[in-house]
Amino acid sequence: MRILIVDDHPVVISGCKALLAGEADVEVFDAADAAAGYEAFLKNSPDIALVDINLPGLSGFDLTNRILRQEPEARIVIFSMNDDPAFVGRALDAGAKGFIAKNDDPLLFVSALRQVHAGGTYLPANLAHKMAFARFNDPLSSLSAREMEIVRLLAAGADMGAIADKLGVSYKTIANNCTALKSKLGAKSSMDLMRAAMEALSR
Repeated sequence: MRILIVDDHPVVISGCKALLAGEADVEVFDAADAAAGYEAFLKNSPDIALVDINLPGLSGFDLTNRILRQEPEARIVIFSMNDDPAFVGRALDAGAKGFIAKNDDPLLFVSALRQVHAGGTYLPANLAHKMAFARFNDPLSSLSAREMEIVRLLAAGADMGAIADKLGVSYKTIANNCTALKSKLGAKSSMDLMRAAMEALSR
């Protein structure tokens, strides 16, 4: 089983490698950002790509979309500290075959990857439960993966210029996205939008 880990934290990559070290049939590759991750995917043809959401440059959602455009049958597992059901839903909508929370039980890590490798999907039981009982009026449910990423960055305090730099797009593109988000989240001003983003992610 060939596994590509795309994460910008060396300690996380080392931890994943340690968890996989006892698996004789596993070969691990790694990359620290979306661009390098995409190149590593093309070069190594991994059976599974384990992708963090928060990457330098393009987000993990964007990398997932890019990989699946190139290889529709790719098995991608999103790996993140953020276990909000809305993010899990976005990951699955983007085509990921699973979602592993970084604060989940490490003993489940290998079995989760093997489950996906065997053609299944994987969600931690607690996240599956949260998704099953998520409120239907969740304001995040109508947002695209890109809009979810912008909401996350707004909630973290980033301004539109910083978000544009982070996502590798123009300021105008982010301004247009924020205008659409104001409508969807019921915000009248940029400050209202930031508050709405923080409230939405705290639900």
